[in-house]
Amino acid sequence: MPVKIERTWHSKLAEEFEKPYFQNLINFVKSEYSSQTCYPPGKQIFSAFDHTPFDKVKVVIIGQDPYHGHGQANGLCFSVSDGVMVPPSLQNMFKEIEDDIGNIPPQTGDLERWANQGVLLLNATLTVKAQQAGSHQNKGWEQFTDAVIAKLSEKRAGIVFLLWGGYARKKGEKIDGSKHLVLTSGHPSPLSANRGYWFGNKHFSKANAYLLEHSKGEIEW
Repeated sequence: MPVKIERTWHSKLAEEFEKPYFQNLINFVKSEYSSQTCYPPGKQIFSAFDHTPFDKVKVVIIGQDPYHGHGQANGLCFSVSDGVMVPPSLQNMFKEIEDDIGNIPPQTGDLERWANQGVLLLNATLTVKAQQAGSHQNKGWEQFTDAVIAKLSEKRAGIVFLLWGGYARKKGEKIDGSKHLVLTSGHPSPLSANRGYWFGNKHFSKANAYLLEHSKGEIEW
C-alpha cells in the first residue's frame, strides 16, 4: 500500500515504508479506522509532514498522542481544529509566547500557521482511538517517528528541537547536539507548568535567536 505523504519526506523515508513493522502498522491502522472511530481523520494522519517538507524544517516540537476527543486532532501536535476550544497545554504555550516575545494569543488553536513556516509538529504516535488515550501506542508509530527524528538529525543542520517533558526528552536523546539546538523544559500541561517547570523557559525567543544566527529567518509565533 503506497503511503500518501509529502514527496520530500517520501523520498527520505522510502526505506522505512518497506520495513515489516511499518507494513504491520499500516494494516493495523486500516483495520482500526474501518471498524472504530479514530483520530485524526485519515487524510490528516501525515499532516505534519504535508505542511512542513523535509528541507523546510526549522523547528521540531515533539508531542506524544493525538487528542482523542471529537473534532480535536488535526495531525499536528498540540494543535486543534479551528473552532475547537484551546486545550490547557496550548493555552500555557500561548501564555509563554506572550510573556516571552509579546505576541497576543490568537483566537484559534489551529497551529497550521506554524507548520507552514517550518515548524514540524510531530506526535510520537500519529493515530488514536476515540476517547482512549494511548490506544495506538506500541504498534509501530514510535519506531517510525524515531526514524523521522534520526533522519533530520543526520541529514540536516541548524534545526531547533523543542523537547518538553520527560517523554519528549527521551524521544530526542539521539539528536546530534553539535549540529542542532536542543532545548528542554517541563511540559506545558497544567500539572507541570503550575509547578514551575514550564513558564519562563523562553524557548520561543531562544529558537528565533538561533534561527536568525543561522540565517534561517525567525518563526512568527
